[in-house]
Amino acid sequence: MKILLAIAVGIIVMVIIFQIYIIMASGKSELQSYKVIRTEDPFEIRYYPPAIMAKISSTSKSYRDLGYSGFGKLAKYIFGGNSAKKQIAMTSPVHMDIGDTMSTMAFVMPAEYTQDNLPKPDNAEINIQATDAEYVAVISFGGFASNNRIREHQELLRQHLIEKGIAYFGNFRFLGYNPPYQLFGRRNEVIISVDEGKS
Repeated sequence: MKILLAIAVGIIVMVIIFQIYIIMASGKSELQSYKVIRTEDPFEIRYYPPAIMAKISSTSKSYRDLGYSGFGKLAKYIFGGNSAKKQIAMTSPVHMDIGDTMSTMAFVMPAEYTQDNLPKPDNAEINIQATDAEYVAVISFGGFASNNRIREHQELLRQHLIEKGIAYFGNFRFLGYNPPYQLFGRRNEVIISVDEGKS
């Protein structure tokens, strides 16, 4: 009995150490640049400058399906599946735009890269695109994301924007910041473009 207890305690300690390592490693990855323009409760308005992204399109209609179909393809690109066989550092967040007929997933490229110096993806489904600067409203939540939790926070953000008289447009999008095996300290966000003049 004592041996089993010791083994169980050892496993728990290893899991905790691994989770601490994951949280620390996640904090060291490059974060997409933005500036907070306005803080409300429970959301904020941010300005995002232009960025370079590797993006795939999919007919997936849910968070889970898009994650399964898109993440591996984009990860393969940054892990050497490109014309230079070069590894590209992982950044956060991962962008997901989940639509009724077409969805996209995108990795933000490190700030050192431009469209000219990024290696070409081996997978023709991956497009390298420059985003426009934009203002967005953002609401954050912890824990693990799911289709239902994303929809709940979309509706919550929509209600708060209406209450504050802030005009918004386009699709609600999801930003994920953590690997799937990170159990604690998770960060998720729902964002939508807003009219700068009314923010």
